[in-house]
Amino acid sequence: MKKIGFLSFGHWSPSMQSQTRSAADALLQSIDLAVAAEELGAAGAYFRVHHFARQLASPFPLLAAVGAKTSRIEIGTAVIDMRYENPLYMAEDAGAADLIAGGRLQLGISRGSPEQVIDGWRHFGYAPPDAQTDADMARHHAEVFLEVLRGEGFAEPNPRPMFPNPPGRLRVEPHSEGLRDRIWWGAATNGTAQWAAKLGMNLQSSTLKFDEGGQPFHVQQAEQIRAFRAAWREAGHAREPRVSVSRSIFALVDDRDRAYFGGGGSQDHFGYIEPEKLAVFGRSYAAEPDVLVDQLKGDEAIAEADTLLLTVPNQLGVDYNAHIIEAILTHVAPALGWR
Repeated sequence: MKKIGFLSFGHWSPSMQSQTRSAADALLQSIDLAVAAEELGAAGAYFRVHHFARQLASPFPLLAAVGAKTSRIEIGTAVIDMRYENPLYMAEDAGAADLIAGGRLQLGISRGSPEQVIDGWRHFGYAPPDAQTDADMARHHAEVFLEVLRGEGFAEPNPRPMFPNPPGRLRVEPHSEGLRDRIWWGAATNGTAQWAAKLGMNLQSSTLKFDEGGQPFHVQQAEQIRAFRAAWREAGHAREPRVSVSRSIFALVDDRDRAYFGGGGSQDHFGYIEPEKLAVFGRSYAAEPDVLVDQLKGDEAIAEADTLLLTVPNQLGVDYNAHIIEAILTHVAPALGWR
């Protein structure tokens, strides 16, 4: 069995070819797609966070709204860029959203990806200390966030508070019990996957990673997952970790599918998303369901993961994206033993 959800970047554009023409459209349609996905039996509704872009940005109002409109589906991010985050304020937002959702939040966080602006995190008031990088800063923010989510008091109470305090030092409120175990790290290398395992975070692996050997993407990603699990065992954590991978997968079951994606999927390719850092970009899949089943059987990383996130072309509208999800759940997943 495998949990299958969707991942939306929440793109919007005023173009007449887009069905998502404003930020309001992107937000409201994201809620509607999560509701539709839950009705179809999907396991998760996940959203990407990008700043300074015509995409989804501030995640917690959206997560809280989805949580209030649904009752079963997991609600998450993939991922929140921790270079931009105040970890204590984020813990408050996350605790509130998780309580509204009844404990269904699955928060993916990471160092983030190349940006729309130069050092955008500086505009948000953050800068790494001397001799440290923005990646170091993101990992520090993540570590503080994880510590706060434990729910232990750390702040000295005012001896003359406005309201009565419980005894001892105070913690950030609201606190949502169990959220600490539902934090994921989006890792682009084997090393950061192992670091995440040591800290007890689940693993999210995207449709790209930095090249670490020249093998096909799914092979490198499977190796990353195995390295993560080995580090998890070595750390001695009591619970079993979760691992998700993202894929663009389109089952061609009607004329709309063939019109949009009938040219077939793409292949792996290598390129640079940062100077001097070669990355491998994973292929996309688009074929008739029986062909898809055969192709996906050979994807080693999907086989290693317990959760699959289907990246959706959100600007094609809620109805069509619900159709994409339903086609995978109905025509592909059962034949692969995922459902």
